[in-house]
Amino acid sequence: MQRTRLAADIGGTFTDVAAFDEKSGRLLFGKALSTSARLVDGISHGVEKAGTKFSDSGVFLHGSTIAINSILERNGAKAALLTTEGFRDIYEIGRINRPDAYNLYFKKHVPLIERALRFEVRERITAEGEIRVALDEASVHAACDRLEAAGVAAVAIMLLHSYVNPAHEARVKEIVRERLPHAFVTASHELSREYREFERCSTVAANAYIGPVVSEYLREIDEHLDRSGFGGSFLLMQSTGGLYESHQARTECVRMLESGPAAGVIGAQALCNALELADAVAFDMGGTTAKAGVIYAASTGRRHHGRRAYRRLHACR
Repeated sequence: MQRTRLAADIGGTFTDVAAFDEKSGRLLFGKALSTSARLVDGISHGVEKAGTKFSDSGVFLHGSTIAINSILERNGAKAALLTTEGFRDIYEIGRINRPDAYNLYFKKHVPLIERALRFEVRERITAEGEIRVALDEASVHAACDRLEAAGVAAVAIMLLHSYVNPAHEARVKEIVRERLPHAFVTASHELSREYREFERCSTVAANAYIGPVVSEYLREIDEHLDRSGFGGSFLLMQSTGGLYESHQARTECVRMLESGPAAGVIGAQALCNALELADAVAFDMGGTTAKAGVIYAASTGRRHHGRRAYRRLHACR
């Protein structure tokens, strides 16, 4: 009988597991070293240390830093970008802003996709969604020839104004998946309907870069859950603090970029509510990154005197 709710968070050093027994009201914890070679093993060890089993759980919630760590450590997949003819450099040009204006040693970020792996296809859709230049499928196939020769593992597609009319992007994706059946292929309109091109381009580029790593990792977890007799819902934490299913996470990997930190802030807010603490700073330090979040009174819906809140916190220690 499924009577527990299970949750796991993977960091660069440790994997933490929490299990809530709905029948007894007990909260069980397990902590294990993260197993970088096969991360799902760390979850399995944590579940064992918590004294529970996947088969006893009706829901498994998961937060992970695998997506953000892949970007920070630059160990993502070899990815390419297909974009509208004439806009090959939109990803690197960005917004031409300089975050540190007076720093003489300032260096721009290094793009996740190098220029040599950015290719143009002939097409053009207007901001009103009208087709000005029909998609030249021959140019797409020509780009695919170069993608095959380069041996890319992932392909990002970002065409102008696909937020209002995604027809060309959808067709390009069909062609690329036919030509490169083993590659991770992602299109910008599936991730964001932002009307500015750089924002969609950087998002889809990141999704392609981490896609093969994250999707393979989630596939391993899905298979492990099946072998363990898990029959519940497997949900992953998004950067927004919401949840989505594993089949969505496999294709929309970038949505879990701040998965672990988001869960930490939500947990800190719940604790603030329980302690009647109005404002707080949440700090989450892992083996690879450190994250901070701020909880305001407006987010908790209450405001209490700080000294009283401190006494309550002290009494709970």
